[in-house]
Amino acid sequence: MTPLSRLSAAEAQHLRGVLFDLDDTLLDAGALTEAAYGALFRLRESGLGLMAVTGRPSSWGKLIARQWPVLAAVTENGAVIHHHDGARVVQLPSRDEAQATRNAARLARLVAELRRHVPALQPSDDAGERLGDYTFDVGEYRQPNEAEIARAIAITAAHGAYWVRSSVHLHVSFEGDDKASGALRALQRLAGEDATRALGAWAFIGDSGNDAACFAAFHTTIGVANLRGRFSRPPRFLTRARAGAGFAEAAATLVRLRT
Repeated sequence: MTPLSRLSAAEAQHLRGVLFDLDDTLLDAGALTEAAYGALFRLRESGLGLMAVTGRPSSWGKLIARQWPVLAAVTENGAVIHHHDGARVVQLPSRDEAQATRNAARLARLVAELRRHVPALQPSDDAGERLGDYTFDVGEYRQPNEAEIARAIAITAAHGAYWVRSSVHLHVSFEGDDKASGALRALQRLAGEDATRALGAWAFIGDSGNDAACFAAFHTTIGVANLRGRFSRPPRFLTRARAGAGFAEAAATLVRLRT
């Protein structure tokens, strides 16, 4: 990783859009600051498309797609996508309904087993607002020990389910999506992007383990200073500031280089 100041004007000017995480990237401990929210409008004014890509539930995606200056909101780590269709906000069809029903039943059984065998692990406060995954609180309001989290991950893997960990939640699912696949599906369907070209034309800004797929897939990748987690390919650039201030720093840098 190199400081964000090393990003070139040529690379910034080549971009067509920015994908961004929410928790501990755009948001500060769950709060949206004026500087971070305003940065979205500055990015849009510079000619960049915007898309939120988060592990948060689909209910958040409906609100974000309706009120923020974004093309779409990709939620539940890529599984659910909301976007504007005229004046309405709709969900982009993305999976076979019969398979989704089977996956939901399997997920319910897995969650019951996790609750039974790892009782110290508690559901997140938005677990009931989700369509494709289930989340446990591992850093938002509770701090379970790492042994308990590892046990939950082992049980999840034994069931053939997928798991990913963000800065606040442990996600378990049978959907098989990740942030990169969800973002690319949205870009293809809603922006008419070629998937291969989009990897070099859209930047990604994030901070944690569930951002790993986007850090690995996209070319222009930026981590905010509070970056944590293990990555097969870390972000190429790092901001000086943390969380929302880091996002605002990244946005100001992109806007300046594109002017």
